[in-house]
Amino acid sequence: MNKSILLAGFTALLLLSGCGKEQDYLVVGTNAAFPPFEYVGGVSGDQVMGFDIDLARKVAEDAGKTLKVENMKFDSLIVALNAGKIDMIASGMTITPERQASVDFSEPYYEATQVVLVNKQDDSIHSLADLTGKHFAVQLGSTADMMAKKYTQSVTAFNTGFEAIMELKNGKVDLVLFDSEPAANYLAKNPELKLISLDFPPEFYGFAVAKSQPELLASINKTLATMKQNGEYDALLAKHMK
Repeated sequence: MNKSILLAGFTALLLLSGCGKEQDYLVVGTNAAFPPFEYVGGVSGDQVMGFDIDLARKVAEDAGKTLKVENMKFDSLIVALNAGKIDMIASGMTITPERQASVDFSEPYYEATQVVLVNKQDDSIHSLADLTGKHFAVQLGSTADMMAKKYTQSVTAFNTGFEAIMELKNGKVDLVLFDSEPAANYLAKNPELKLISLDFPPEFYGFAVAKSQPELLASINKTLATMKQNGEYDALLAKHMK
């Protein structure tokens, strides 16, 4: 057998081996600045953790794969998904018609709502009408980013909720519009702020996959249904939502 045939055969074997290794991973995209759903911590201080990550790990396990987490900007997640850089989005992402035009969502796994964070001395907000004309801080690409424009033209968007909170504490915006559970998490660490609940409609989080991945979507939904039936889902809620 000549050397060129041997080389071609060896190259093909390497390519097949590489594909096999890729198939052993479920690559999940997230923005790890949304506690308790996803955040950076652990013993090493750089581990991506949270409610969504634990759910995604179980999805991977049921599919016979190892979870691999890619931490990126929230507003780049759908682009990365449709470019094939990640297999799934697990990032406290609200199911909306606009997003459903680009991706497919799992069955909802969490119900949330928007809340307002302000500095404690601010007593100007008592209803949705009071939001008109205020200067909002939001996370870029989030539901709050979309909603804020209904109330004002003064919206400053940040890559993380932490940056939005800092802008509020520094007196550069009037309020932060944020999802309820992460807002409560930030509030616990920032006692100089207060949380205001208003009559915002409920919203539902889902895991997102590319429209070309119906089998993965079915697998995610099967895992979620099983976890809700056998108590694993409630155990994770108790672990993360304190």
